[in-house]
Amino acid sequence: MTASNPQVRKPRRRGWVALLPLALLALLMGVLGLSMGNFSQVPMTMVFLITSVAALFTLRGFAVQERLQVYSAGAGSTDLLLMVWIFVLAGAFAQSAKVMGAVSATVDFTMWLLPGSMLLAGLFVAACVVSLCMGTSVGTIVALVPVAVDMAARTSSSVPLMVGAVVGGSFFGDNLSFISDTTVAATRTQDCRMADKFRTNFRIVMPAAVVCFLIYMALGMQQEAGLAAAAPTEMYPLRILPYVAVLALAVSGVDVTLVLCIGLLLTGIIGVGQGSYSVAGWLQAMAQGVTGMGDLIIISMMAGGLLSVVRRGGGVTYLVRGLTRRVHSRRGAEWCMSALVAFTNCCTANNTVAILSVGSIARDISRRYGVSNRRAASLLDIWSCVVQGIIPYGAQLLMASGLAAISPVSIIPLLFYPFLLAVCAAVSMLLGGERRRKLTPEQAS
Repeated sequence: MTASNPQVRKPRRRGWVALLPLALLALLMGVLGLSMGNFSQVPMTMVFLITSVAALFTLRGFAVQERLQVYSAGAGSTDLLLMVWIFVLAGAFAQSAKVMGAVSATVDFTMWLLPGSMLLAGLFVAACVVSLCMGTSVGTIVALVPVAVDMAARTSSSVPLMVGAVVGGSFFGDNLSFISDTTVAATRTQDCRMADKFRTNFRIVMPAAVVCFLIYMALGMQQEAGLAAAAPTEMYPLRILPYVAVLALAVSGVDVTLVLCIGLLLTGIIGVGQGSYSVAGWLQAMAQGVTGMGDLIIISMMAGGLLSVVRRGGGVTYLVRGLTRRVHSRRGAEWCMSALVAFTNCCTANNTVAILSVGSIARDISRRYGVSNRRAASLLDIWSCVVQGIIPYGAQLLMASGLAAISPVSIIPLLFYPFLLAVCAAVSMLLGGERRRKLTPEQAS
């Protein structure tokens, strides 16, 4: 008995210690942001470097070389490197399209089409529709953030506000779309039909989207005079073609890497053909875009290494054990599942991975306490998207901040939709989102 005691206590102690780097990350961001008086000036690379070094000390019982291997495995994981390639292509496409004039032409067309008061709300609706069709928030951000940045510059609007509208709208579709990987993961782990999950999800999501739209409408009306003054006098419809092609291909289900490659080719053909730049200028514009993604790539890799250390140290396991011990009712089961996927998302920075990590546990909890599978799938999807939408080291905010050349922390306070979605989900859980269903003998046991 004595010899086995350390084996029982050790994972819990390690799990508690493994979560300390995440607390340090939040503390550093808060302290530096307050001391500088501007959260957009927080040096994210240094924050993650300090936190990463501290995280290595939490791996008890590992040699120095083994700790570095754990960190490096996370920093160089297959999923992360795939995301890095998307960052590279997105940076090249964004800069070449900007130099060629595609962004300005798209903004000109949008401002000609919509009244000034509708630009901000229209940007949010566009992100909602595109993400719903594409099923991915990252692809939506890649396509629309450059437009939002140029629109903000042309109308003297807040860049974080415009970018926040795109990021928020991108999670509307990521959460609802039938082809979203989070929807697939949630419905499969909970053994639920997509249509059932969609209907349950829709009732929670739509109030948040409507309120968010009204907020953007109100903000747009305050700026209507300035927006109307910036209306374009001349348009270049051919330059819009790269963005139209990117959106059309993405909506049709083409892989995002291939979409960006085709978009790059179109910017070169149109830009060189219209004299926007030479072939050398096109290559130089792409090189500038890739270079501009340098900090974003470094931060992403350090975040991947940090979270790998947290997982290896037992942080996720510790959270799961601590939360599941406190479930005693159906409402408690819903809060437990939501907290599980939210905390796991903080540790993985990937909403799909978070759902897959706790999916089987959530299914057992829901069956035991009478939560329907569609309700469980909906809550897992919603809370993973809420957290993924507001963590500054998630791929979405890193991508958006990299394309907009601003700090991801500056976007967070203006992410109305994820916060409203969290409020709607919490109210639904407090009020009892569905009737209590009768348990089958298998579920009761």
